[in-house]
Amino acid sequence: MTIQGEYVPSPRAWVREQVEAIEESGTTRAVQIMDRPVVLLTLHGLSGKVRKVPLMRVEHHGVYAAVASQGGAPEHPKWYANLRKNPVIDLQDDTSTWTARAREIDGAEREEWWERCVEAFPPYAEYQEKTDRVIPVLLLEPHDESSDED
Repeated sequence: MTIQGEYVPSPRAWVREQVEAIEESGTTRAVQIMDRPVVLLTLHGLSGKVRKVPLMRVEHHGVYAAVASQGGAPEHPKWYANLRKNPVIDLQDDTSTWTARAREIDGAEREEWWERCVEAFPPYAEYQEKTDRVIPVLLLEPHDESSDED
C-alpha cells in the first residue's frame, strides 16, 4: 500500500461503518451499496490526511470508474476534489489492493464509460437528471510508481 499517514474517518456514519466492515473482514464483499458491490479507495485528502471511500464497483478490463454522483446533488462529493489534487490512490476490490491513478474523462470516452456506469448501477441515470452539473467520471487505472518523476 502506498497511501500512508494519519487516517481521518468520514463524518458520515454509513461510510465509517462500511470502511470498518471492510477492514475487519479484509474484503470489500463485506458491504454493498443498494445491493451492489463496492470498491474501497484510500487516498490523501486536501488536508494531506488519509481518507477512505467506498464506491460502487464499475470495472472494465482491469480499469475502474469512480462516479462523482453524490446522488444527483448540486455539488460534487468531497472525495472528488481530493482525487483531483491527489490522483494516486490505493484501490481495493474484494481482497486485492493495488496502486491506481485517477484520471477524469470527457467526450466520447466519458460517454462510453457512462454507459458502463449506468449498467453497473442504474440509478446513476436518475442522478444525472436531478442535477445541472455533468457528473464527473474518473478512471482508476493501474499505476506503476516506478514511472513517477516527482
